[in-house]
Amino acid sequence: MTRRGVLAAAAATAAAPFTLGEPATAGARSFKLSVLGTSDTHGNVYNWDYYRDAEYDDSAHNDVGVAKLAALINQIRGERGTTSLVLDAGDTIQGTPLATYYAKQEPITETGEKHPMAKAMNVLHYDAVTLGNHEFNYGLPLLNLWIKQLGFPALAANAVNVATGRPAFRPYLIKKLIVGGSTLRVGILGLTNPGVAIWDRANIEGLLRFEDLVATAAKYVPIMRRNGADLVLISAHGGDSGTSSYGPELPNENPSALIAERVPGIDAILFGHAHADVPQRFVTNAETGDQVLLSEPSKWGQRLTRMDFTLTRERGRWAVTAKQATTLNTNTVAEDPAVLKAVRKQHAKTVAYVNQVVATSIVELSAAESRYRDTPILDYINRVQTDTVTAALAGTEYAGLPVLSIAAPFSRTAVFPRGEVKIKDVAGLYIYDNTLEAVVLTGAEVKAYLEYSAKYFVTSAPGAPVDPATISDPAVPDYNYDVISGLAYDIDISEPVGRRIVFRDPVDPAARFVVAVNNYRRSGGGNFPGIVKTQVYNAQQEIRQLLIDWAQRRGTIDPADFFEPNWRLVRAGEPVFPEA
Repeated sequence: MTRRGVLAAAAATAAAPFTLGEPATAGARSFKLSVLGTSDTHGNVYNWDYYRDAEYDDSAHNDVGVAKLAALINQIRGERGTTSLVLDAGDTIQGTPLATYYAKQEPITETGEKHPMAKAMNVLHYDAVTLGNHEFNYGLPLLNLWIKQLGFPALAANAVNVATGRPAFRPYLIKKLIVGGSTLRVGILGLTNPGVAIWDRANIEGLLRFEDLVATAAKYVPIMRRNGADLVLISAHGGDSGTSSYGPELPNENPSALIAERVPGIDAILFGHAHADVPQRFVTNAETGDQVLLSEPSKWGQRLTRMDFTLTRERGRWAVTAKQATTLNTNTVAEDPAVLKAVRKQHAKTVAYVNQVVATSIVELSAAESRYRDTPILDYINRVQTDTVTAALAGTEYAGLPVLSIAAPFSRTAVFPRGEVKIKDVAGLYIYDNTLEAVVLTGAEVKAYLEYSAKYFVTSAPGAPVDPATISDPAVPDYNYDVISGLAYDIDISEPVGRRIVFRDPVDPAARFVVAVNNYRRSGGGNFPGIVKTQVYNAQQEIRQLLIDWAQRRGTIDPADFFEPNWRLVRAGEPVFPEA
């Protein structure tokens, strides 16, 4: 749906409010219930871009943050009454410098301070939150403390304690609402993403395992029905595409539509993880023929899902007679002042932190062309990673091996300005909380890795016009295109996928290299070949902080210290983009 369509749908829903507990027609036992859903807020409370030090804005003029969501939720609660439900489908405590600050600079596990996302969400009085995969980024102690700070349950039925075989977190709850003088029991099942086993292996290995979402739903939905649930909702941190970014060794990453199709007894699914705006989708259950309602509210607090149910009460039983959903745009409201007040001091401390100057750059360095051209700013990442791993392995059995480094163009907008470079500039270049690791690869494995990465580009015939905006495959995200420093190579995009990498100097397939890489990729994120190996270096050092520390030590950022152009796009040997 277009943005205009989303707004129109939101306006249509808002124009016909209904009040929980009032019969829809005189003499009928029919009632209305609204379920409001958020997901993938990723540490956004204020409508603020910490990397630009300005109010958030994008080309579609979206807004972000829990404070914006709160304003919409409070409006609807005013229509519906306090018994409407508010759920979140996960990925809450990671994603902004605000969230990072209270996990890394002043971790709540050391200070005892309440996490800003706990403060913000407690103002809203959520009914439940599902754990997303990013909830596990900072380890179980921080996650467990955050859960204790919440004034509502955190759910994850498919996260199992390895030692006991029992659920590691609360699987579900049954919420009792008084509707028209009768009790309506709403079952809410939380499902987290199995990819945690890859992406945060270091934090959970030997402690937790993550079971299939479809199988877990099939297990718990009948239990919830037997325990009296009149309405069953699932809050799932997994998209609806049915695909996975990793291999078949783990359960499906995005199975929400499959759950609806294969598990009977579900009325609706709020889902997240894919960051898509899905106002309303119906999936037919294969066993019952019932229509299961699904909705996903985009990302970062840009949208709020609103599900509306029409219920009838006959002979002591509840039945759903109609249901619909839409997503509401948070750019239509002002931020809720109570949420802003709850987090104001923490927000101000984070703003002050990211505006600290760490170095001076002699020229402006931009990431804008890093997807298709070797740029100094991406080589800055590779130089820091190479230096760190080389120093750590000095005197070990790996000291004599060449050190390569892998980086990805995470950001198209990151810039080190000429002059003062601040923490926010470095954080904007490396937006993920990845740590640095290293493994040993052979020359053959390095080539296979690069061939896999090169599928990012569409095939282009020699001499054909080239537009940088369309040179990449839109199905492959920027963070799944990697470049490697330490070897000179061409990527020939006139060749088919799998036959694109040409080393400028021969590389022995049996040669051994130490390869510096982030923990997400080394653990299997992106399903790159050959990289999931035992680490020869893993000091649990965050790459973003290493970039900051390197700049602070030197005081000056000069491309002459780290820029070594070593790769280029070609077609039949001719550069696609001449040297700048």
